[in-house]
Amino acid sequence: FSAEQEAQALRKAMKGFGTDEDAIIDILTKLNVSQRQQVLITYKSTIGRDLIDDLKSELSGNFERVIIGMMTPTTLYDVHELKRAMKGAGTDEGCLIEILASRTNEEIRRINETYRLQYGSSLEEDIVSDTSSMFRRVLVSLATGNRDEGMYVDDALAQQDAQCLYEAGEKKWGTDEVQFMSILCTRNRCHLLRVFDVYRGIANKDITDSIKSEMSGDLEDALLAVVKCMRNKPAYFAERLYKSMKGLGTDDNTLIRVMVSRSEIDMLDIRREFLTMYGKSLYSFIKGDCSGDYRKVLLRLCGG
Repeated sequence: FSAEQEAQALRKAMKGFGTDEDAIIDILTKLNVSQRQQVLITYKSTIGRDLIDDLKSELSGNFERVIIGMMTPTTLYDVHELKRAMKGAGTDEGCLIEILASRTNEEIRRINETYRLQYGSSLEEDIVSDTSSMFRRVLVSLATGNRDEGMYVDDALAQQDAQCLYEAGEKKWGTDEVQFMSILCTRNRCHLLRVFDVYRGIANKDITDSIKSEMSGDLEDALLAVVKCMRNKPAYFAERLYKSMKGLGTDDNTLIRVMVSRSEIDMLDIRREFLTMYGKSLYSFIKGDCSGDYRKVLLRLCGG
């Protein structure tokens, strides 16, 4: 890998009349995030131009969004997406839920730091001013990045938690959402998996079915996302991708974000889960749903 070579090749692809999109796709998809950052710096030092600005002026639409996303450091990309989700009228709740429910404590910590540096306000402040009620409290809890990340399962506590969830939901009239939040947003993964098993025994139904019948709207989506991420994160992302493409129209925000942000983390696992869950490959799904350079670059990120 030679950052200088790649920088020169990118310049060549954009210089003069017309743009060689295929060359841009080839160059950027064969590099990883940190190599792309090196190219970014080298481009500026050897060519004296800003690569992001050049790309933005040459590309457009969803294709441009994927390429710029790929050129953005991982944490900063999450930060930009969170900000976009809260900017202007209306909120992209799905984006907030997806990022906050699926990132590790360390990732959340970095997101919080970068967010403040970028925007001068804290992520929590922006969440509080943009969302409301119990949904807001769940997001604030997740944005703290304070989940126990140990492996220890306290069986007595697991029994108690499961009973607690049962009594907070199925057993009573109305729902004590705070109980759900405090257990689902703070306990470690192994412990929660045990809680879900015990819960099934007590309630005679899966925790996800209880959440669906006890909650609604954004709060329901948020708690379901937490449970799904605990059980099987790649399957959660496979479902996000499937829903972004199925039916009429495409939710490009979600499609782009998941493809860009997971491409170097667990894309192979996501592909495997997607095939298992939907009987079609993610590759063929993208192929049938997108077109042009946008499709080409997403297929390269998907691989296989």
